[in-house]
Amino acid sequence: MSWREIRTVEPDKRSGKPCIRGMRVTVSDVLDYLASGMTPEEIVAEFTYLTLDDIRASLSFAAQRERRLAAPVEC
Repeated sequence: MSWREIRTVEPDKRSGKPCIRGMRVTVSDVLDYLASGMTPEEIVAEFTYLTLDDIRASLSFAAQRERRLAAPVEC
């Protein structure tokens, strides 16, 4: 499943931040959980409304955004 199918943006929800499937959980929330040391399995066990596809889509979205924002490096 593509991150484009999971990530939603609604101006009136979480200040327009990218969210997961229209919920109030943002992509950055998921990334923060991962950065704090939680495994994807721990996240979906703790937040039963999330799926492993949601976690993978969040990572994919973040990677795509990073590639887009990365400036070319001159040698």
